[in-house]
Amino acid sequence: MDWACRLLGLSPDFLNSSGVGGGAIQNTASDSALIAAVAARSLYQRDHPEVALGDLVIYTTTQTHSLGLKAGLVLGLSVRVLEVKAEDDFSLRGETLQAALDEDEKLGKKPFILIATVGTTSSGAIDNLPEIQQIVKNHPSLWVHVDAAWAGVALSCPENRQGCHLDTLNEFANSFCTNFHKWGLVNFDASTLWVRDRKHLTDALDVTPPFLRTKHGDAGTVIDYRNWHLALGRRFRSLKLWFVLRSFGAEGFRSYIRKTIALNQEFAAFVEKSDYLSLVTPPSLALTVFRLDPKPKSPDQPALSTESLNNVNRLFYGRISTRDDILLTQTVLNGVHCIRLAVGAARTESVHIQKACDLLHKEAQLTLEAWEQTTLEESH
Repeated sequence: MDWACRLLGLSPDFLNSSGVGGGAIQNTASDSALIAAVAARSLYQRDHPEVALGDLVIYTTTQTHSLGLKAGLVLGLSVRVLEVKAEDDFSLRGETLQAALDEDEKLGKKPFILIATVGTTSSGAIDNLPEIQQIVKNHPSLWVHVDAAWAGVALSCPENRQGCHLDTLNEFANSFCTNFHKWGLVNFDASTLWVRDRKHLTDALDVTPPFLRTKHGDAGTVIDYRNWHLALGRRFRSLKLWFVLRSFGAEGFRSYIRKTIALNQEFAAFVEKSDYLSLVTPPSLALTVFRLDPKPKSPDQPALSTESLNNVNRLFYGRISTRDDILLTQTVLNGVHCIRLAVGAARTESVHIQKACDLLHKEAQLTLEAWEQTTLEESH
């Protein structure tokens, strides 16, 4: 895990060799978030034994992966979902966090963990970690877990680190997760979780019956990874991650990440020039979120309403999803139905992006023709 930690530019605090922090491979980012929540809950209860369990609150945002809500469901704890705005590119801002903390303080609620995101599933949004850090300074009991399940591997490229707030993350995040099985060329599953202080994790999960005791474990000279996740046994997954990084090398891995980002920029440029398509959010690394939004044919032509555009895009996506030569996904961002194109395969080339552009241009034309025909028939 230390070599993966260094590849991503994470703080030495997260290294296993630090003797304080460290990392372990989990199943998925959902497991990583759940484990972080267990550790955060245990730490909060040790520091605040007078607080009732029912008063504890997990913070997520409207763009956090379902792993946040699932952690609350599994642990039987309340989850508060913070609203993020389109004008902020769906990023959690400090003022939103502060307002929620103030409200919950008046209600006697105790937020104990915030699941922040670098690269949300729907739009690739990056929460404003510098602003969050300033708020958290006055709330030292709030554990901050950074979920970078998809985008975290982009930290391997130095040019991506500032935009992903790596320096800030290294300064104050309690835990960090990224999935090498998403954009990192490793077969499922390989979710890497790092914690700044391993003792908070192992204190929460350490159960050592006599038959599991060893002289090395009692002496603390080995890392008992059974205390770093929920199950007792664990699969041996580090070798496949090692083989990928060994095969590609650090520079080869970075070249792959840069290539996929460049290909996505090609696609985003096509969308920006299109008469039929438009960007819903700024492109994020290797992800573009767009929708069918035709430019008016004349200055006096009224623009389609949000409801009509959503219906058009449902029809558009329905046509795309029936094809066997392209696979895109859909999402809804604050009431706007949109489509996602993500580049992540090592064999994807510019020719494939061009084919996708041609296909979407054609399907957009056919969708609008079908929509106009349906609208005409309904008007009669």
